[in-house]
Amino acid sequence: MESESQPTRSTGAVWAFVLLIFPMPLCLLIYHFIVWTMEQSAIMSLSAKQMEWSGLAGLAIQAVIMSAFTAALWRFTKDERFKPIHEGLFIASLMAFPALLLKLLGPNNDQLGSILQFVLALTAALIVIWIRRNEIIWDAKSLPFGLIVAGIGFIPFAVYGSFGSVGDATLSLLASLALGLLAAVLMKATTENRFLDGVGIGAVLALLASAFGYDGAQLILLAALPPFAFAISAVMPSKAAAWAATSLLAFASLATFDPTELTYVLGDIGLIALKASAMVIGVGLFTSLIALILRFATASTSGEGARRIVGWAGAGVVWVAVAAIFFAFGNPGNYGDRLFVIMKDQLDISDVAEIKDRNERLTAAYEELTAHANTTQADLRNFFDKAGIEYTPYYLENAMEVRGGTLVRLYLLTRPEVDRVLPSPKLRAVPEDSPAPGYLSDAEGVQWNISMIGADKVWDEFNVRGEGIVVGQSDSGVDGNHPAIAKQYRGYKSGDDYNWFDPWDGTTSPNDEGGHGTHTTGTILGANGIGVAPEAQWIGCVNLDRNLANPALYLDCMQFMLAPFPQDGDPFKDGDPTQAAHVLNNSWGCPEIEGCDPTSLLPAADNLRHAGIFVVVSTGNDGPSCETVASPLSLYDSVFSVGAVDQFGNMADFSSRGPVTADGSGRIKPDIVAPGVEILSSLPDGTYGANSGTSMAGPHVAGVVALLWSAQPDLIGDIEATEELLIETAQPYEGNTMNGCFSGDTPNNAYGYGMVDVYAAVKKALEK
Repeated sequence: MESESQPTRSTGAVWAFVLLIFPMPLCLLIYHFIVWTMEQSAIMSLSAKQMEWSGLAGLAIQAVIMSAFTAALWRFTKDERFKPIHEGLFIASLMAFPALLLKLLGPNNDQLGSILQFVLALTAALIVIWIRRNEIIWDAKSLPFGLIVAGIGFIPFAVYGSFGSVGDATLSLLASLALGLLAAVLMKATTENRFLDGVGIGAVLALLASAFGYDGAQLILLAALPPFAFAISAVMPSKAAAWAATSLLAFASLATFDPTELTYVLGDIGLIALKASAMVIGVGLFTSLIALILRFATASTSGEGARRIVGWAGAGVVWVAVAAIFFAFGNPGNYGDRLFVIMKDQLDISDVAEIKDRNERLTAAYEELTAHANTTQADLRNFFDKAGIEYTPYYLENAMEVRGGTLVRLYLLTRPEVDRVLPSPKLRAVPEDSPAPGYLSDAEGVQWNISMIGADKVWDEFNVRGEGIVVGQSDSGVDGNHPAIAKQYRGYKSGDDYNWFDPWDGTTSPNDEGGHGTHTTGTILGANGIGVAPEAQWIGCVNLDRNLANPALYLDCMQFMLAPFPQDGDPFKDGDPTQAAHVLNNSWGCPEIEGCDPTSLLPAADNLRHAGIFVVVSTGNDGPSCETVASPLSLYDSVFSVGAVDQFGNMADFSSRGPVTADGSGRIKPDIVAPGVEILSSLPDGTYGANSGTSMAGPHVAGVVALLWSAQPDLIGDIEATEELLIETAQPYEGNTMNGCFSGDTPNNAYGYGMVDVYAAVKKALEK
């Protein structure tokens, strides 16, 4: 009986513990990376709802496996050094079940996510504290060293990350404090070996990061927390120090990267997050090594008071350095998400289409819309002014963008004049980068795509090149110095007032941080054989910086095209509709991830049509499946949607297809197709290069309308007659129909009415 009372210890238990638990953080990181990568690949083939449920099922299976595994370890481990650690692992693995609720939030609900994280983690932490109330040590002697560990780990996020709004940061801090508290009370230091304690702590942190991270944030948490496990073990058994270190490391992860931006890799956030993650893993492992060495070196020394002074001094130095690095090399500022508020009372201006004079028609549309917005928004604007809430009003669609979070959203839903409130996500800042230039210094002769639609024949036979037509280009920007498009800028001689608007960064002259807009502009009107209408003019607006926007930014540019205004002008008071664009190119879409629902920009698109502005939209690159024309503006009947074909006349596999089911209409889309594969056009720094996408197809049709209206001015503003002419003269589609959705005859859900033919359209227009 005496032998049974002796402590149960074995070398085999140590090896089993190390072999089974030590790899857990890396395995979870690899697992979540694979799942996240599969979700990126599934974007083209699965609906958002399918992706949501498939992801939820995968996480549920993981939760079952991990909880069963840790329960077995806890139940069958006899070595009392590891049994308490396995108990903590089991509790941590159970948190994956309630945390499944985070997966159901959907994109752009990050404040709700933080609130849910806080509630779940705090509830669990309080339960564990009550259960273990007699064994938790809150000794704060090691607290400064916990702060040092967290400060060192914060440095990569200070360089690469950026904060959202004050509300975002506050809620992230609360969620991080709750998560850190739960982690601290689950951590056990019972092996009398700091390395083995660190192995257990790392597994606890990995399980909690796996459970509480969502929309890609779990990858950041898994990179930030477990690598510091051995450093945290060096400050144990102090729960206060462990809490501080874990909470601040979690705060760095949750507050400086927006989870929604990690859901889909649309811009540069994925690469930036990868850099930050790689750096924090390296820093964490190095810090852990140093912490273990220093802990071992000082474990038997005296002078606790001196160590505490040194610790607090070191913590102060580290956090001052973090702040200095953030303001010197980071991205300080407020980059919080906003709210897009759509009003119930949308004005019908279809009557202005009866006005024959173009300027009078545009002016009437502008005056009616601005007056209506001023009247119907007055009470809400008055409330915001008194409450100190910033907002931007809109008139092309009766809407507002509000700088507010969850509480403001709940209030707006009670207002009788509000129809609905949508997210208006704001991209976080990242270190500045330059767009990649093309690979050619010049374009040689008329390009195949220009000849394919007959544009060069229009130039030669009818001597028409787009003169007198202004194309509105809303995109990533435009390189205003590119020789192929510089002189076609309407502000080339007159200046940038009424010709350039940048709601993203407030720049006052044409520029392009991405290159996409320079390429599409070149296809519309570039010289040297790359553009359809090389003597048309363009005005520009930045709505797609870094390949991600929101409904308000898209509306900013749509309004500018109806009534341009001077730099720093007021769109409501200083707009000049007599300087409106004739035709708009929109090589973008606004999916749910950017805040849009199927009808979120419908009033704006309809009103542009009523005002006599021809709106061309690329259908998107979600093909070849049916029902993939699903995002504004391409699904609307009031716009002319364009799919893509290659040099041989075959549909591009990526080209989105109809029918439109997102709004329940079932309408046929696209309306027409144009070249969109390997299209050579202008790129930044005066270069040229080939790109593919429906973004390349749409500009062809914008250029076609410019040629058509330049050749036959009687068509200007007559949207229905112009569409009818393009449809009647389209060439029948004769390409491959083996892959993708080719439902219907003509129009068809893959290619609409066929291939655009500007020569036939101009010829027929001149015959009338």
